[in-house]
Amino acid sequence: MSTRHAGIRLSDSTVAQLDKKIQRPSYDRTKLRPHTVHMGVGGFHRAHQAVYLDNLLERGTLTDWGECGMGVLTHDVAMRDALREQNYLYTVLERSAKVEAARIVGSIIDFCFAPENPEAAIERLAHEDTRLVSLTITEGGYFLHEGTGEFVHDDPSIQHDVRKPSAPITSLGLLTAALMRRRDRGLAPFTVMSCDNLQGNGHVIRRVLLGLAELQDLTLHRWIADNVAFPNSMVDRITPATTASDREQLLKNFSIHDAWPVVTEPFLQWVIEDTFCNARPPWEEVGAEIVVDVLPYELMKIRLLNASHMAMAYLGALAGHTFAHEVMQDPVFDAFIKSFMEEVTPVVPLIPGTSIPSYKSTLIERFANPTINDRVARLCSEGSAKMPKWVLPSVVELAEKHNPTKLLSLVIAAWIKYLQSSSDECGNPIEVVDVRADDLKRVTGSIGDDPRPFIALKSLFGHPYFAEPVFANDVEAALKLLSTIGTRATIRRFIAATN
Repeated sequence: MSTRHAGIRLSDSTVAQLDKKIQRPSYDRTKLRPHTVHMGVGGFHRAHQAVYLDNLLERGTLTDWGECGMGVLTHDVAMRDALREQNYLYTVLERSAKVEAARIVGSIIDFCFAPENPEAAIERLAHEDTRLVSLTITEGGYFLHEGTGEFVHDDPSIQHDVRKPSAPITSLGLLTAALMRRRDRGLAPFTVMSCDNLQGNGHVIRRVLLGLAELQDLTLHRWIADNVAFPNSMVDRITPATTASDREQLLKNFSIHDAWPVVTEPFLQWVIEDTFCNARPPWEEVGAEIVVDVLPYELMKIRLLNASHMAMAYLGALAGHTFAHEVMQDPVFDAFIKSFMEEVTPVVPLIPGTSIPSYKSTLIERFANPTINDRVARLCSEGSAKMPKWVLPSVVELAEKHNPTKLLSLVIAAWIKYLQSSSDECGNPIEVVDVRADDLKRVTGSIGDDPRPFIALKSLFGHPYFAEPVFANDVEAALKLLSTIGTRATIRRFIAATN
């Protein structure tokens, strides 16, 4: 069998055998030290922050700054094993409508699996080599109350870490244990940088980490509050889950046998607040924006990109679409998303040097990328966590400005209809993936076209505006249309009413 068909199994010893057109590390990986520890090594991190570091190493700006990944959940062992077999090398496959390009990323040099050895994980974090700890642990890793945003201090996992601080099972527990050791050893703290898709993510991780420290040790709480930096950051790159087909295409098109490649789009953005208590890589040299205030960038992304994803998700799912690009290839949906963006634009902040119209055009192009195969089901998942942060605040602020919210109301109605439905309009089954799925389906299953019992859930609709009759009436009207004339006809009617 030829090498082309067999493929080259990725490792330090084989990377030089790859096609010369494939970018691979030209720097000496043996010189790298794990100055960054990253918690939550998934596809997005490997397509984003690890790529920025790889770019700096390729430039020669850095010569010794590598990264140790850290898995905190039991299923993270699969990522550990896949990367370890490949000497922590992996492929990033960038796809657009025009080009497909593969590169090998080498900035990750180790992986620590905390459930197997929490002591080793704490020591890795406490080691003087560690200068920065970054996180993509999803919203669930922060133990936040969905309605209030406060720290859930009585969660069983948090209480475990309070009782057994030297054998933690959460990311927060690992961080507090390591920071205590650094304090006791007279070492400077590491910077804690959340890269999760949370507004004010630096403020969030600071609040919950201090919440745990306060339960464990008041002197540690004060030391963290006085010495540790928690920069806010905004990250953006569409990165769907890797599929078996992606692996097969990588093998077919590039002769690379990679256990867990990453497929992503060419677009890449990172905005970081300039607040650090230890050394950091000069990310600005490879395109990151280091700013005083991240909030305007966060709001622009949340209200245009993330909210549009919610609009595409539930309406697209009801109409029977499987992939995001299929939604955008449907002229009805293309027109709707553009109109939806126009509706929310009055509450999108103006950022010097940033063109909002250009940003919206770029989003439309990204959504329509036919090669990413971002599944509508992925966008629909965990709506109870996403909608209160990405959609509902725009409703409130637009209402306060006396601006229309009709299209936003339709998206909320589509969410309710999605929760009520066992199948889409093409007869395909709908599976609701949400930690609150049972509760949400129980409520929506008995309300018909009256959204008021659902809107009464204060954990989701906590702002007083949602008790106003005008809001419930708008959602009810949209829900009735979805039930009687279907998704596309409802969308057409709403677009016509707003033009």
